[in-house]
Amino acid sequence: MTATSLLISIAVVAWVAQIALGWWQINHFNRALDDLCQLGRVGIGRSGGFLKPRVVLALAFDVEQRISGAFMMRGLTVFARPRPINHLCGLHLEEIVPDVIFPQDTASQTALTLAIEPKS
Repeated sequence: MTATSLLISIAVVAWVAQIALGWWQINHFNRALDDLCQLGRVGIGRSGGFLKPRVVLALAFDVEQRISGAFMMRGLTVFARPRPINHLCGLHLEEIVPDVIFPQDTASQTALTLAIEPKS
């Protein structure tokens, strides 16, 4: 096997692995989102950028506008998984202040702000 063939083979294996791991991550996210949708109206916010850990935050609101469930995904890779955020449960929409909830984490503040914004 020539060096070129070896490099092409490695690239193809890496590409297939990226697709498989991306599908695995989306599958975990979709299951967590389905569970959250059972709890009420859902808001999702996202932040992050190039070479920064991306944050995806999802909140479920009950009929009284209280958070009935929440999860966050944070990371740079396909290994990021939805993690529950139990300390937000029970907060009323009017009580949510992103700067106070995540004082040292601007990415989480941005995601939370977007998750609570009314959507048209």
